[in-house]
Amino acid sequence: MRKPHNSMELLIHLLQIAVLLSTAFRLCVAAADTQHKQVKKTYIVHMDKSHKPASSDDHLKWYESSLKSVSHSAQMFYTYDKVINGFSTRLTEEEAQQLEKKPGVLSILPEIQYELHTTRTPEFLGLGNSESIFPTSDKVSEVVIGVLDTGVWPESKSFDDTGLGKPPTRWKGECQVGNNFNSSSCNRKLIGARFFAEGYERAFGPVDNKTESRSPRDDEGHGTHTTTTAAGSSVSEASLFGFASGTARGMAATARVATYKVCWVGGCFGTDILAGIEQAIKDGVNVLSLSIGGSLNDYTKDTVAIGAFAAMANGIVVSLSAGNSGPSSGSLSNVAPWMITVGAGTLDRDFPVYVSLGNGQKYKGVSLYGGQPLSDEVLPIVYAQKASNSTNGNLCLPSSLVTEKVSGKIVLCDRGGNSRAQKGQVVKDAGGVGMILSNTESYGEELVADAHLLPTAAVGQKNGDLIKAYLSSEANPTATISKGATQLGVQPSPVVAAFSSRGPNPITPEILKPDLIAPGVNILAGWTGAAAPTGLDNDKRRVSFNIISGTSMSCPHVSGLVALLKAEYPEWSPAAVKSALMTTAYSMYNNGKTIIDVATGNPSTPFDYGSGHVDPVAALDPGLVYDATIDDYISFLCALNYSATEIKIVTNKDYTCDVTKKYNLGDFNYPSFAVPFQTALGSSSSVSSSARYTRTLTNVGAPATYKVKVSSYISSIKILVQPELLSFSEEYEKKTYTVTFTAPSLPSGTTSFARLEWSDGKHIVGSPIAFSWT
Repeated sequence: MRKPHNSMELLIHLLQIAVLLSTAFRLCVAAADTQHKQVKKTYIVHMDKSHKPASSDDHLKWYESSLKSVSHSAQMFYTYDKVINGFSTRLTEEEAQQLEKKPGVLSILPEIQYELHTTRTPEFLGLGNSESIFPTSDKVSEVVIGVLDTGVWPESKSFDDTGLGKPPTRWKGECQVGNNFNSSSCNRKLIGARFFAEGYERAFGPVDNKTESRSPRDDEGHGTHTTTTAAGSSVSEASLFGFASGTARGMAATARVATYKVCWVGGCFGTDILAGIEQAIKDGVNVLSLSIGGSLNDYTKDTVAIGAFAAMANGIVVSLSAGNSGPSSGSLSNVAPWMITVGAGTLDRDFPVYVSLGNGQKYKGVSLYGGQPLSDEVLPIVYAQKASNSTNGNLCLPSSLVTEKVSGKIVLCDRGGNSRAQKGQVVKDAGGVGMILSNTESYGEELVADAHLLPTAAVGQKNGDLIKAYLSSEANPTATISKGATQLGVQPSPVVAAFSSRGPNPITPEILKPDLIAPGVNILAGWTGAAAPTGLDNDKRRVSFNIISGTSMSCPHVSGLVALLKAEYPEWSPAAVKSALMTTAYSMYNNGKTIIDVATGNPSTPFDYGSGHVDPVAALDPGLVYDATIDDYISFLCALNYSATEIKIVTNKDYTCDVTKKYNLGDFNYPSFAVPFQTALGSSSSVSSSARYTRTLTNVGAPATYKVKVSSYISSIKILVQPELLSFSEEYEKKTYTVTFTAPSLPSGTTSFARLEWSDGKHIVGSPIAFSWT
């Protein structure tokens, strides 16, 4: 292009360039948009079987015909007929939109990636002292717990089958052969093992057998830990480096287990999870345990909720973790009312170490370091922020510490940014000899013990701040860290773990979640032989048992307790089992004070613990239960104004809500109460609103008369229960009552709580009540 000679020519020249650039940009955007639309993604295609053409005698041929009508290259990699009628496939966005318009297609769900929610417990729960009231081992051995996780390490002693007979006659599962896993890997304890990798492999490519096994084998540890927590066989002299030594056993030690490996290095994919649930239903499990969670979605778009409904409809109790996003409000996962949502609390066990400073002050922390301890002589100590050239030097991120400033010293690192154990690796690599891991405001006083790689003390924010103050005030600060130990009888216990996700329920505020809490902090259970206790690649230590924390650990506790209830009452519905656990849970210590929330140091609320901390001894004799049928759950969906199509997506059943009937969420027969009120704009507290809830109790004990008792945190909320007495003359007799809540208009964001109890003098059937104003 020639050079312009004057200003007008220059202006025209610049305009020409602008037009060319604009056109090029639009072409690039269009090309990128076209390319984006051509990228294939994984979808779950939900078909309406009632629309299958009469000319098609095979539903698989119908699926394939529907798929080929929009894509000749697409292939089905899973088909489903228990959880839904449909299949999984890879399609472009345009192809998915076209398929969704085809006759007989109910919905097309994009792949959702889920994540894992990463001993003394039986004694703490009362299982060790009350064996005479629990179901016999032969009854428990008829129960099968299916665990969807990272697989299992079959050589673990926790899968010893000594004393167990043949699997239940109804069992249809198998031991799937794969990399590092053969048919002999299963036994009469581990009676089923399968893996599901199709969804994962379509996202990340083939499983790399150098880093993980394309089989049910657990190379990560999480699945072995959760499975043995639920139903591990008794193993004497179990410990982690001598910590928590004793006999390790699962909640239902003689129950059978089946593993469904759906989680891989890259995560857990909805298509694989749905296929795992589908197979577990076909195999004949009684309980499903999923320590898995993901983003919150409406029930019609929640793969796990849809799968859990199908399991529940087949009489299977489904237990899921609440999530590790606490203490933020409304941070829950897995909130559907047909599943048990489990939060986390602590045990009465701790692993204390002590930091002794050069000024004579001593501060308590925790650790599971099992190597050579530091001497009693004090050593130089430095705050990582002062020993790093990095902006976030205080966090001890990889390669952030200056060796010359760290070598031979104890280093104080702040929590956050990377894993707690990795911080110790960073300190060790830089020449440090010990670490103090200090909580920041985000973590408060919550202490989680880890199997560190060098002498370490994890301390709360208060102690951390005091130690930092000492470092800043001394020219040559010194310290040492004591050897760790195991301490029993810690009080108060339990407390709600800070990481445990909290309510209110962000999807359906009228359903209180979590349902309850169970032990989830510093839990000892079986571990894989393929990974270190820290999970770090540089950690070459291998252990048979590990101590880790998370709602991932609390969930299988409840799954194992469910197995005990199913063994004693095999005829009970999933709703009845859940009710027994919820209405007998406790929210107060023996001194009458409410369970503490470690995140705040204050009393916790039902948004933190749900119905309370699980009490298996009481749950075996609940007196009354709040039962629910499939029709009740469908009525619940009608109360949410679901269309017939939406109901079928969730339930896989044909149902149209009765337009002449008024469906009310307050009438859904849930064992707890959540009562959301709307704040009236511009109104004073003298303006009140009311809500009327209905509940039905079923007698599962001896004939008795129950009297109601209500206690409220604030007197301005009026609670009227009618009738006040319920008399039962026979087993499985049902009685209905109503509760009317009348409350003043309070500012948006206000919460308050109450409790309703029915008692016959022997049993207490308790329900928390949570009020909220928005």
